[in-house]
Amino acid sequence: MANNVLDRQFQADCPNQRWVADFTYIWTAEGWLYLAAVLDLYSRRIVGWSMQESMTLQLVVDALMMAVWRRASR
Repeated sequence: MANNVLDRQFQADCPNQRWVADFTYIWTAEGWLYLAAVLDLYSRRIVGWSMQESMTLQLVVDALMMAVWRRASR
């Protein structure tokens, strides 16, 4: 388990200063769908996400890589 470095300080003064991530699962007609998302606390927008049929490390890595790629292009 990682340390809580934010210490419940969910404000950011500029974009890309603080990101948080989470994952969940959703029941669909075809079975479970797993979703990982990365949120920029400054804009309160999802900056990266990934969906897969199984919960794997790659699910989270793909969401983080999307966030890095999308924010680096700004």
